[in-house]
Amino acid sequence: MTVQPLSFPLPDAFDLLCAQYAQRLPERLDDLTGPTHGTVDLPLHVVWSGRRSYGLEQPRSRMGLYRTVLAEGQRQDLIDFLNRDLLVQQWPVLRTLISRPIRDVWENAFPELITATAATAA
Repeated sequence: MTVQPLSFPLPDAFDLLCAQYAQRLPERLDDLTGPTHGTVDLPLHVVWSGRRSYGLEQPRSRMGLYRTVLAEGQRQDLIDFLNRDLLVQQWPVLRTLISRPIRDVWENAFPELITATAATAA
């Protein structure tokens, strides 16, 4: 008697990443109450090597902070370090600098990000 292996569809890496990022999302964009000015020093659990300090006054530095927190932060980190208004303002460019799973999860959860992108393209 030959035993046939069970065949289960395995999720692909993209779907796994999307599920991982979706679990971290805040309930609402308004929950993002991070700073709008000054310097942000990220904790080691978000950035374990490299740059940890970001100046919000410099657009490139601010963009680096948002990229890092979106990719590595947990839900509370997103709430503590990201600011709703800055995220929406930066989204048209930021969305081109982050991975597709992050972009898709955020845009599916928060359609106003897509609206912000469309407004800058018009």
